[in-house]
Amino acid sequence: MRPANPQPQIDQIDRRILKALAEDGRISNTQLAQKVGLSPSPCWQRVRRLEQQGIIAGYRAILDHEQLGFPEIVMIEVVLDHHDDSTLDVFERTMERMPEVLEVHLTSGEYDYLIKVAVQGTRGYEQFLRKKLYRVPGIRHSRSSFVLRSLKNVQAYLPASD
Repeated sequence: MRPANPQPQIDQIDRRILKALAEDGRISNTQLAQKVGLSPSPCWQRVRRLEQQGIIAGYRAILDHEQLGFPEIVMIEVVLDHHDDSTLDVFERTMERMPEVLEVHLTSGEYDYLIKVAVQGTRGYEQFLRKKLYRVPGIRHSRSSFVLRSLKNVQAYLPASD
């Protein structure tokens, strides 16, 4: 039997650091240290350790798609014709190359993938379907829903401590 990967141990200070960085990834180390009750050097060392352990996977800017001219978000459920490695690989590589595709999730259940796409209204979505999605080999069926309003949109989940 293969041993399970042990989860890195994080304490309450690490949790405060992670919470603060999830809220504002651009916070300076000095401000972060003040917020979590450390001096700057130990705070910086903890952040580096959390990065090295892979708990902090990266930092990125959150773009406003509406301001960029892509105000609608569409969720697309996709069923593939086949589920062999080649079909899955082609589909996944094709999705990675489409800039308007924001997220792709392999799922269980009735559909194989859930895709999140930013588009310019219904005409932009039609163009995406006709010129991109429907040209991907191996798709049997898709079903779409426009997002009317996002109630919650977070990028990180920090479970409560035991």
